[in-house]
Amino acid sequence: MLQVHNNKELMAQIREWKQLGQSIAFVPTMGNLHQGHLSLLQLAQNQADKLVSSIFVNPMQFGPKEDLDSYPRTLKQDCKALMEHRCDLAFLPGTQDLYPQGLDQITQVEVPDITERLEGKFRPGHLTGVSTIVLKLFNLVQPDLALFGKKDYQQWRMIDKMVHDLNLPIDIIAGETVREADGLAMSSRNQYLDRDQRRTAANIYQQLQWVVQQIHAGNEHFEELTTLASKALTDFGFKVDYFTICNRRSLHLPNPGDPLVVLVAAHLGNTRLIDNMEV
Repeated sequence: MLQVHNNKELMAQIREWKQLGQSIAFVPTMGNLHQGHLSLLQLAQNQADKLVSSIFVNPMQFGPKEDLDSYPRTLKQDCKALMEHRCDLAFLPGTQDLYPQGLDQITQVEVPDITERLEGKFRPGHLTGVSTIVLKLFNLVQPDLALFGKKDYQQWRMIDKMVHDLNLPIDIIAGETVREADGLAMSSRNQYLDRDQRRTAANIYQQLQWVVQQIHAGNEHFEELTTLASKALTDFGFKVDYFTICNRRSLHLPNPGDPLVVLVAAHLGNTRLIDNMEV
């Protein structure tokens, strides 16, 4: 597996592959790889001639009071995992490579509408940071397809819209959320939870399941369902940012007959957890 640390080396290798007519699959990450990330690498295998993954903890998507400095960094183990999953190239840039003039001077990519609620409301600037870095990485890697997990549902939908709106020749493929045995969605932030919090965290999945079961049973009182689910999580010690039912594609409140997704974000202690379930 090639390990590339700067834009110039990366672009030279990509150019060589493109001249040979080889296709590229891309899995961007912030490292600290878990089975959720690895499932995307597995999904990418055999879909293109070359598999590229990036590891970059993107400062632009962290707010001033968020966990940029403490975000887990496990580069050695991550590179070993990438190699074991037949990754051809690991792109390992530094902040200076991707933001040479600093964050204040970088052109920002705003994806309208879909970013103006949910995470956009509770983490101002976060989604703009994601869309900006993803477009930069797309321009550097020039992938034919790119893979994202459904655990970050709004992020996936936003990137899919950005690719469509800007006519990028990239197929966006979504991987299903990978869960622990008790249903908790795998996340690098789960390791922040202490033992008691880790047991409590599974209640997010249980409340998602309950809401989906109610919808399947014909209950259309969506606001009541999400209010009850939020109260249940609050009773377990969560601070709920949102628990809502949306149109699966636009993330607007749904009209009758719309395909649905249930989304939740909640704090448990100092850890913020997000999850969702399509109906």
